[in-house]
Amino acid sequence: MSVNLSKNASKGHEQMLISQEQETKINEVRKLLGSLSDKASLYCSDASISRYLSSRNWNVQKAAQMLKLSLKWREEYKPEEICWEDIADEAATGKMYRSNYNDKHGRTVLVIRPRNQLNTKTIQGQIKYFVYCMENATLNLPPHQEGMVWLIDFQGLSLSNISFKLARETAHVLQEYYPGRLGLAVMYNAPMIFQPFFKMVKPLLDTKTYNKLKFGYSGDRKTKKMMEDLFDIDNLESAFGGKHDIVFDVNKYAERMKEEDKMMAAFWTRAKTGSSIPQQNIPSLDSIKLNADSNSSGMEKIDCSLVPNPGQNLMSN
Repeated sequence: MSVNLSKNASKGHEQMLISQEQETKINEVRKLLGSLSDKASLYCSDASISRYLSSRNWNVQKAAQMLKLSLKWREEYKPEEICWEDIADEAATGKMYRSNYNDKHGRTVLVIRPRNQLNTKTIQGQIKYFVYCMENATLNLPPHQEGMVWLIDFQGLSLSNISFKLARETAHVLQEYYPGRLGLAVMYNAPMIFQPFFKMVKPLLDTKTYNKLKFGYSGDRKTKKMMEDLFDIDNLESAFGGKHDIVFDVNKYAERMKEEDKMMAAFWTRAKTGSSIPQQNIPSLDSIKLNADSNSSGMEKIDCSLVPNPGQNLMSN
């Protein structure tokens, strides 16, 4: 089952049009969910339920169960309440951060550098920071996009940066609690030592997630075209083949995130207005845009059919 996209001239961007069959399934999921809290109602937009349905191949029973577990996790873990002060130590090295540029389709971009993972040791803290980044990136998605982009820079990776337990927990959180939120993950300059680890991790990934992973290498023609199709090269970091030399400044990033924490809190405060508000009048996670600099353009066909090539110089940049 697919979702049709149609150009809406009055709003100037693409919007998701729910077919009658899909709408029926969404309503069936709502019935199975039963009475919801204000925050849960805010979370369960049609688009959100649609992502859970898509993740379970539009099986209503399975999607409803998955969403119930996700709502239980959100109620207990409270991801929307995590703020900068809670994860500042994890963020200090720049191992994961939201870039100040989007791709050509307006999607938010998370930059990930596994080599900077050494600053903390606890899985719980690392996952908490991952969740914080996911929540922030999700709220910064433009209305016409559901998935974000990950740019993973493997330059300087060593065995000490690799954790199977962290990879397993990250895959679980991503696939169970953020279905459909990963649009593309570019694995850039993955070295030979990563390949055995990736073989171990691959069984943890469902087909939809695995198909979002694309390997790329500096100096490779197909990679160059892929990145040029996806990004404004003048804005893209040089580590990924762009022309912008960016140095992560944790102090500046902290100020930026603290301001966005306030916007996050303001968004979820809407849930406190009371459950008497009709469902259709509640703004959803898919209609809010925090990043005023986001810029969307028409989707272009890109060549993302890259696979790891052991014969290449993986560490050159």
